[in-house]
Amino acid sequence: MSGVEFRKVYRPVQPAVSSVDAMIKYSELLPHPGLSNYIYCYWRLNSTTELSIPFSYRVIPDGCIDIFINLKNVSEARVMGFSTTNILFDLDKSFDYAGIRFLPAAFPLMFKVDASALKDRDEDLFGVLPGLAKYLKPKLEGVFDFNMLKTILDDNFLKLLQNQKITQDKRVHDAIHLVLQSHGNVSFKSDIDTGISQRQLRRLFEYYIGDTPKMFSKVVRFQYFFQLLSSDKKYSFNKIFLDCGYYDQPHFNKDFKAFFGLTPGEVISR
Repeated sequence: MSGVEFRKVYRPVQPAVSSVDAMIKYSELLPHPGLSNYIYCYWRLNSTTELSIPFSYRVIPDGCIDIFINLKNVSEARVMGFSTTNILFDLDKSFDYAGIRFLPAAFPLMFKVDASALKDRDEDLFGVLPGLAKYLKPKLEGVFDFNMLKTILDDNFLKLLQNQKITQDKRVHDAIHLVLQSHGNVSFKSDIDTGISQRQLRRLFEYYIGDTPKMFSKVVRFQYFFQLLSSDKKYSFNKIFLDCGYYDQPHFNKDFKAFFGLTPGEVISR
């Protein structure tokens, strides 16, 4: 698998913490270079002081699978699968979460877990990967330094890769890469020649990604729009959705509301 190729053409993003939430911090660290084919980043979301009210954090579809861990109670570790809708996580007034964001298809490759079983779900890590959960629990207890956390996770995943041979079906790798490279604007009937049937390709995507090629493409296209919008909110609204391959505004608005939970106008005005 050449996840480095995926990294070059795809940058999964989540909504930034608003500037008004000065007491909340979101940060990312890159994994060890030996893991860059599989892990996009390690992330941390934490309150720097106790808030006056509980905090809700919106997570949007990004085509990835994440493991996230409550650093204040490391027994609370979960796996969040491929999502087709936004999710609001209701957090406490004080919180500290860390996560591992895997590149598309990497989680099933590393752990031999069918991604479709995790679609639109977040499951207890102890139920999905009990060995990993048992290993990480004592290692992460009492660790609140993000760089130290990264070192522990790097060491674990590097050892995991050393102990197994990972090979990916080149046909599905090439198809995923084309979706990412085209920002989700691809026809599987005319643009992708994998040498396998549409039905087989769909099965492979469901195993490695968690959903169909069509849904994965929609998520990738939405992510591309969201990145452009986040980089410059003065960008011509009509131009941006046309540049992303949406043919009309009603269709675009429907997808955006489903994936983000708000209309584009509501997001731009925030």
